Amino acid sequence: MVRIGCINIDTSHPRAFNEIFCRGDRARYVAVYNDGFRSDGEVEGFMKLCGIKRRAQSVEEVAQQVDVGFIQGCNWDKHLSYVEPFFRLGKPVFLDKPMVGCLRDVQKLRAYVEQGAVILGSSCMRYAPAIVDFLALPEEERGKIVSVHSTCGVDEFNYAIHAVEAIGGLLGRGAVSCQYVGGGEVDGIRGETYAVQYASGAVASYGMTYGQWQKSAVHVLTTKKTYALEPAGYENMLERVIASVETGQAQTAPVEDILESILIMLAGRISRARGGARVALAEIPPEDPGFDGDAFEREYAASAKPLYAQ
Repeated sequence: MVRIGCINIDTSHPRAFNEIFCRGDRARYVAVYNDGFRSDGEVEGFMKLCGIKRRAQSVEEVAQQVDVGFIQGCNWDKHLSYVEPFFRLGKPVFLDKPMVGCLRDVQKLRAYVEQGAVILGSSCMRYAPAIVDFLALPEEERGKIVSVHSTCGVDEFNYAIHAVEAIGGLLGRGAVSCQYVGGGEVDGIRGETYAVQYASGAVASYGMTYGQWQKSAVHVLTTKKTYALEPAGYENMLERVIASVETGQAQTAPVEDILESILIMLAGRISRARGGARVALAEIPPEDPGFDGDAFEREYAASAKPLYAQ
C-alpha cells in the first residue's frame, strides 16, 4: 500500500483522488498537513473521509510518515517550500498543477531535479485516454501532427495550464515561442487565444475563457486527418504516479517537459503585455514576476465553497 501525505486541501483534487484510491487497495492518504485557507473543520472532514487519525503539525512530520507527498495547495508560489522535507528523506513528490508560476521557480525546480529529487506530476491532460489512444495510432495511419488547438475555461493559468499540457502531451518538448493572438468578450465572458511555434514546424494554439468553466477539448490536424479529442479523467495520471512510487521508476512525463508548458504560458503572458509580440521561451527575462500565486489564492479562497466540512 502506497502511503500518501497530503499538503493542503485547497482544491477538489484531494477529494476526487481519494475516491479513486478507495476503489482499489494500492494507495491511501494517511497523513495531512494544512496551512492553507481551509478551516480546521474542513481538515477534520478530510481526515474522516480518508480515515486519517492524527493531523500532522509540519510538512516534516508528514514526510516521515509517508511514501510520497502530494502537494495540492492552490498557491503555486508556495509549492517549492514544501518539497525540501521530502527531498531530504529521498521521497518522491507529486506537484499538482501548476507546479510553479515564474522563471525563478522553474530554475529552482530544475536544480532540485538535477540534485536527484523525484518530482511527479502534474496535469491529468497529458495522460488522458483520448491523447494516449491517439498517440498509439500508427503514424502512417493518423499522419504527422501539423497543428493542435486546445481549449478550456475558468482562468488564465491555474486551469488553462490543462490546455497547454494537452498540447505538450501530443507534441512533446520543442516549443520555441509563444504569441498572444488576441482576446474579446461576448455576453460578459472574456476569451483569449495564444499561438505556440515548435522547432519541428508544427504550430499549436490554446484558448481559454475567464470566469466560465469549459470542458477541455483538443483538435489535432495531421498530414492526413483532423481529430477531435476530449481529454479527461484523473485515473491514468494517478495510475502512473502510484506505479512510479511502487517501482521507483518515474512513469510520468519528465519534469522538463512539464516545465515547458509553464514557460509557454509565461512567454504568452509577456506577449500580451507587449501587444502581441512573439516571445521566445529562451528569452523570458530572469526578473519576470510570472503569475501571482498569492493573488490567486486570495481570489480562490474568497469564492471557494466548503468541500470537506463534516
